[in-house]
Amino acid sequence: MGLLSLGTPMPWEEAKQYADHVRTHGIIQFLNLWEATKDSQKDCLLWGDEIEYMVISYDDKNQRAKLSLRVWEILQELAKEEEEAMINPAKKLLVNSSWHPEYGRYMLEGTPGEPYMGLPRDLLAVERNMKLRRELAKKFMKPNEVPLTLTSYPRLGCAGDGLDPHHEPHGPAARSLFVPDEIINAHARFPTLTANIRRRRGSKVAINMPIFHDKNTPKPFIDPTIPTFHDYPEDKNAIEEGAALPDHIYMDAMAFGMGCCCLQITFQAVNVEEARKIYDQMATLGPIMLALTAAAPIYRGYLSDVDCRWNVIAQSVDDRTEEERGLKPLKDNKYKIAKSRYDSIDSYISNDPNNKPEYNDIPLVYDKDIYKKLSENGIDDLLARHISHLFIRDPLVIFHELLNVDDHESTDHFENLQSTNWQTMRFKPPPSKTSPIGWRVEFRSMEIQLTDFENAAFAIFIVLVTRAVLSFNTNFYIPISKVDENMKVAHHRNAVLQEKFHFRKQIFPQSRPGTPAAGTPSGSPLVANATLPRGTTTSAHAHLSAGMDRSDEYELMTIDEIINGSSEKGFPGLLGLVNNYLNTLNIDIETRCEISKYLELIKKRANGTLMTAASWMRQFVQNHPDYKQDSVVSEKINYDLVKMVEKINTGEVQVPELLGNFSV
Repeated sequence: MGLLSLGTPMPWEEAKQYADHVRTHGIIQFLNLWEATKDSQKDCLLWGDEIEYMVISYDDKNQRAKLSLRVWEILQELAKEEEEAMINPAKKLLVNSSWHPEYGRYMLEGTPGEPYMGLPRDLLAVERNMKLRRELAKKFMKPNEVPLTLTSYPRLGCAGDGLDPHHEPHGPAARSLFVPDEIINAHARFPTLTANIRRRRGSKVAINMPIFHDKNTPKPFIDPTIPTFHDYPEDKNAIEEGAALPDHIYMDAMAFGMGCCCLQITFQAVNVEEARKIYDQMATLGPIMLALTAAAPIYRGYLSDVDCRWNVIAQSVDDRTEEERGLKPLKDNKYKIAKSRYDSIDSYISNDPNNKPEYNDIPLVYDKDIYKKLSENGIDDLLARHISHLFIRDPLVIFHELLNVDDHESTDHFENLQSTNWQTMRFKPPPSKTSPIGWRVEFRSMEIQLTDFENAAFAIFIVLVTRAVLSFNTNFYIPISKVDENMKVAHHRNAVLQEKFHFRKQIFPQSRPGTPAAGTPSGSPLVANATLPRGTTTSAHAHLSAGMDRSDEYELMTIDEIINGSSEKGFPGLLGLVNNYLNTLNIDIETRCEISKYLELIKKRANGTLMTAASWMRQFVQNHPDYKQDSVVSEKINYDLVKMVEKINTGEVQVPELLGNFSV
């Protein structure tokens, strides 16, 4: 969730007076950190995953599944386990995990106790560790509680008894018509963040997701469940003034977005330049992996016409004023800002020769004074623009106790803004000048999957893609505007099968036929020939002529083509790339077979042999005997759906349409 500091947070009217102070000292802190760590070299890849869980509380008598709001108690017990493991080596392997609070009081975030390395055997530890984390979390839960990996809770914000314990909505932080403030993590940062986003924006956030029109869904759909309270000035906006759009599911609080769960992977690079290369190359995969992991088709008790959470979160933390959104002329604000602070990246940052200026083809709004200061202190153009773009935002939570800190020792002000720019990729400096941790990159777009097997598969796949990218010096660059278009398409219902995405046609370095491509590991086969679909040849990958129009470098592809390749187009696919990388390693047959099981899941999700979680959940609802073909997900349907997810996790129920013959 980002920076968690202890102290007394400022309300917005006070905090905004210190925004420039935080920006000024944040840049000083970054420059100090840069000077100390810019030449840092690490020996090998380190990486880790972040799994976010929802804690479900069952009321089996009344057949209701509720969100448990006592996660803080569970976290305290898990922290004790971690502390004991640190001083007791015998217990360390049994508690190889680390736990963190998240935005929702019903959410847990678990990571491995120690980072993984890049060795094949480490990949086989991923699922085991994910299972261990789930078991550890369950250990401190009540008999009727269970940790589930759901991206969005289907009935969050519905009227009735959906929380354990129950609370009524309309608290002072969120002022929500649907969810109470008690759903927010008790740490002072979270309710302050919620309130300050609303205050800075000048209104509540307005989240609108298109309704799925089934046979009996009204047209137009005007949500009859929106309350008509008028306790706060902005409440009347919902229907009377257009905050709630026709044919959309309306939500009005940060909890609807930041209360979603995801799967994130963080990589430590060898050095800062490698980190920048990974950032750029993986940025183009963000929309592809969002669609491939789609797992969020239901919001506030309704089937939506989208499969993914991303736009919900983007709208839930959109603190831009009307001026910044372009609804009014600029007067009190400096910039018109095209996106929420939670969105896709706006620029590539690597100095890789493959990164042509034409690829950064959307106007980048950045603070000119901050850019000048960074440039004068030796930061190159691309990185200076990136940092000064992040710093057009205001700090949302400022703690009195951390206002004046030692800029040589602290990075609090830098992290204040860095950690509240929630984008598809995050470029992360070392935590401090003396930290053993190096330059990192975080891949943030994937949705959490229902089982540990699936989450392990996607984590392993992404790690192997980064290894192949660096080993073969691949080139995934397309104009950043096309990445934005891909993000929009990724949300569409069943986009994984029904949509096409812009992707680069020639991903290998230019080379003469018969010679190894630049970056190919010594002794490995020519990357363009390895594990390609039948009929594919290197001639189909002929390098682009000098001076060719950039628009000829990419084309629309299906996710099946992007992942599994196309012999017709001469494109190897990301799995072809990964398998070729694995061919260069000295891996025993047993390990290779185990890794292949995870890659097979990716292959079958991409070609439609197996459903995404979103499609499976949608089908479950539509086939439920209580479903009235009106887009409504009732308490009973929700209860049965959540119970089914738990049974899938325990192996009690087999769902070949979702998992095939893979064992969980």
